Amino acid sequence: MIKARIALATAGALLAATAFASDPALAQQKIVLKATDVHPLGYPTVEAVVQMGKKLEAATNGRLSIQMYPSMQLGGEKEMIEQAQVGALAIARISVGPMGPIVPELNVFNLPFMFRDDAHMEKVIDGPIGDEMLKKLSDSKANLIGLCWMNAGTRNVYNSKKPINSIEDLKGLKIRMMGNPVFVDTMNSLGGNGVAMGFDQLINAMQTGVVDGAENNYPTYESGQHYRYARYYSKTGHLMIPEILVFSKKIWEGLSKEDQTLISKVAKEAQQEERKLWYDRENESLKKMVEAGAQVNDVKDKAAFQAAVKPVWDKYGGQYADLIKRIQDVK
Repeated sequence: MIKARIALATAGALLAATAFASDPALAQQKIVLKATDVHPLGYPTVEAVVQMGKKLEAATNGRLSIQMYPSMQLGGEKEMIEQAQVGALAIARISVGPMGPIVPELNVFNLPFMFRDDAHMEKVIDGPIGDEMLKKLSDSKANLIGLCWMNAGTRNVYNSKKPINSIEDLKGLKIRMMGNPVFVDTMNSLGGNGVAMGFDQLINAMQTGVVDGAENNYPTYESGQHYRYARYYSKTGHLMIPEILVFSKKIWEGLSKEDQTLISKVAKEAQQEERKLWYDRENESLKKMVEAGAQVNDVKDKAAFQAAVKPVWDKYGGQYADLIKRIQDVK
């Protein structure tokens, strides 16, 4: 079903792009920008993009609008990236995780325990470093434009076996990680068995025992009802990864400079608006998780977890020592 939807979306978008390129007069006609997210309607990142669409419609008297395809209707993040690259969709909300292999510098954001807390991460992505990373993505050969950043909270481990209080507790557990070697190595360094897997495959993998659990933030765990399969949620806090809103470069280059400027403006506004939605949703999700039967525990010896991931920093961070220092120096 998902493949069929992707094929239809791709065919429609490519036909529109071809017509747009062949007739500049179409630039004055209504443009519907396809957007997608793995999360459902109402999720902070989804809602922020929906609000972007409303702003574009208001500013252009309906000429520009956004059509949102939430809940993995167009596939997981891998498929979303591929479709944006060929112009089959315009906007995708992507974790920095799968973007690291595309723009190596972004892997610095993927290092475990990189940010001290939410405030530190926000100052980094709101400042010069955040702008530089978006530009690196836009200037790369990825065929994507980096529009803005979005908060995604702190990622913690959850599983079906037991609470995680120490590195010893992770031994032997198969934990789904995003498809980036940094994350798999991070989980392996913590004693678990990291399994690279698309988010769209996770529910089935937990149901069938292919994995014992995964790691993610409160809202994703709650909205996906992952507590039904892995009720032990442990606050390991090993990753704090911002997310990127990307735009298809193929579609972007067919837009007027004025439209590009407008889209960039409302995207930057969305960066701040999603943040407010995010913190409200985190509090709501934590409450719902506990009410649904999830057992949430704090990890007492965080220092041991931080020490265990030093090999990951040595392997992936060595060549970006200057960038890492700049991030650590942000107060």
